[in-house]
Amino acid sequence: MSRFDQQPTDKLFKALESASPQDELPATATLLDAVRFNADGLLPAIAQQHDTQEVLMMAWMNREALEETLNTHRVCYYSRSRKKLWRKGESSGQQQHLKSAALDCDGDTLLLQVEQTGPACHTGRRSCFYLSLTHEHATINSEPLINPDELYGKQ
Repeated sequence: MSRFDQQPTDKLFKALESASPQDELPATATLLDAVRFNADGLLPAIAQQHDTQEVLMMAWMNREALEETLNTHRVCYYSRSRKKLWRKGESSGQQQHLKSAALDCDGDTLLLQVEQTGPACHTGRRSCFYLSLTHEHATINSEPLINPDELYGKQ
């Protein structure tokens, strides 16, 4: 049993601020009990290519999606529009395989290190972050790798 196991879930992330890599931490299930899901039961998850550190996308996870991702290493999100689990690549074939997952210091955002197969974005681009902004104008910073019609079929 770790010194953190006695912490109430609402104080666990505060207590972990003083933790070191040598400390024994609570079980993952205990940490997930303390995660600060929003009012809809969702957590923002940022996917980053593990070897290049390229930020690929941001999506939402509920606890079920997060647990499935941790168990299977195939990234699963929660689709707010469809109101169901969304296994990345289930319609496009462009899967994400989990390399590692990390919670932020407040327990309210997740960073996923992934191996991305092909484009991460539904537009066919490698990253969803292809619209660059300045104070005066916007530019497109990348071309699609694959035409979205080829990824998803004609809509």
